[in-house]
Amino acid sequence: MSYDSREDTIKHQINVQERMDDIGRLLRTRSAMHDVSKLVSPEKAVFDEMTPLLKDCTYGSDEYKGFLERMKPALDHHYKHNRHHPEHHKNGIAAMSLIDLIEMLCDWKAAGERHTDGSIFKSLMHNRNRFEIEQDLFRTLCVTAKELNWITTEECNDLIYLAIVGNV
Repeated sequence: MSYDSREDTIKHQINVQERMDDIGRLLRTRSAMHDVSKLVSPEKAVFDEMTPLLKDCTYGSDEYKGFLERMKPALDHHYKHNRHHPEHHKNGIAAMSLIDLIEMLCDWKAAGERHTDGSIFKSLMHNRNRFEIEQDLFRTLCVTAKELNWITTEECNDLIYLAIVGNV
């Protein structure tokens, strides 16, 4: 009698589904808890004042950086309590988990949509240097954004190319 792999493959599929469900549960928890620290002191009053100003400025501009400086005490508190920010970790983005990175990428996408001229493309472009993202990780972030249809294949390729030649 020859071996039939069907039963072992089905068991493996179920095992993988259970592991992916573990990740899904953690992502749903992180989603529900995302940025809750912005809803209470000391962050809320600062975000009440600054969010309307941030909306109309260009992400990464000198004006934007000035606003961030004004927000520093609230941002320090925010970064300390929210691990999806590279600033939360002693070794920055290199110390983040895959779950942190997924939440961070979602945050960048949503934050870009809050700016009049923002986009995930611009956020990826700016944050590559801001957080000293290594090429392989940057490529993974770009390809993930493309898989989620947040950027086009052409935009993804452009970002990866610019990162390789050092223009991002």
